[in-house]
Amino acid sequence: MKLDKSLEPFRAAIEALNRLMQKHDNRGVVIGGIAVGLLGKPRFTADIDAMFLLYNADLPRFLELARAEDIVPRIENAEVFARKSRVLLLRHVPTQTDIDISMGAPVFEEEAVERGTVKSFANLTVRLPTPEDIIIMKAIAHRPKDLEDIRTIVDKNPNLDIPRIEHWVKDFAKVLYAPELWEEIRKILVNEE
Repeated sequence: MKLDKSLEPFRAAIEALNRLMQKHDNRGVVIGGIAVGLLGKPRFTADIDAMFLLYNADLPRFLELARAEDIVPRIENAEVFARKSRVLLLRHVPTQTDIDISMGAPVFEEEAVERGTVKSFANLTVRLPTPEDIIIMKAIAHRPKDLEDIRTIVDKNPNLDIPRIEHWVKDFAKVLYAPELWEEIRKILVNEE
């Protein structure tokens, strides 16, 4: 498959992130705008988002592995910030590309990583979540751009596992006290809006 030219500036940073992911036993997936661009329709993104199965105890070793790939913290006390926010803010030095790594936790994130697959685009491989799992992540984030991203993924992936999406969106809706969430996502999935 051809790599969209809007993603070409990210090639070196994605390759470094792929190597880091391999060193971390492939316990992660690229998410955010890059994943949407590859699974749905390309759109502007200024950084790379990923989700790794990372626990606080993993952070020192993970940062050491990242440095070997020229990926370094972009804020002071990045490890302390990550322990509080569950997001590790990094930068790929050669390209000055920001990389935000969400620290995944059980159970959904573990499933998303296990279900993730490696896709190749013009000699670039990327470990991505399934379209269903990126839709679930986008439903939880629930910003206008996330809803638009869901629409583009639905358009490009007509055979989605809707029961999986429904299960997880309803589950997160309970935690978020947002009972209307599933109905809104359901309408996008069946083009009722």
